[in-house]
Amino acid sequence: MRRALAEARAAAGLGEVPVGAVLMRGDAVIAAAGNAPRRLRDPTAHAEIRVIREGAALLGIERLDGCDLWVTLEPCAMCAGAIAHARIGRLYYGASDPKGGGVDHGARVFAHPTCHHRPEVYAGLGAGAAGNLLRDFFAERR
Repeated sequence: MRRALAEARAAAGLGEVPVGAVLMRGDAVIAAAGNAPRRLRDPTAHAEIRVIREGAALLGIERLDGCDLWVTLEPCAMCAGAIAHARIGRLYYGASDPKGGGVDHGARVFAHPTCHHRPEVYAGLGAGAAGNLLRDFFAERR
């Protein structure tokens, strides 16, 4: 989670909402990224999507079986759908997102019977640090 938090801080430094993600296979970091929708002018450039794309390209596979995803904020419905399609084994996330989350809030993507794959989900890891980053980021803009 420390690496994901570093990616979130770097994203904030570029004016992006501070969310960071790290894709791992065992102890190896496969990909790490922060949010970049504004910078890349791409509404799908969430940190989770970026590491899934990079990881699949680097590994040469579309299903990331055996990979774990660490992210600083509860994934939205779009990212949760991508996580399911990528067949990621475990999802670890920091801060909950009652407004925009798609895992334990909102759409609850993995709870639907039509969801093809459900990762193991571990919430709240690094929640304090991730939440503080987000609060500070938005406080500076208000």
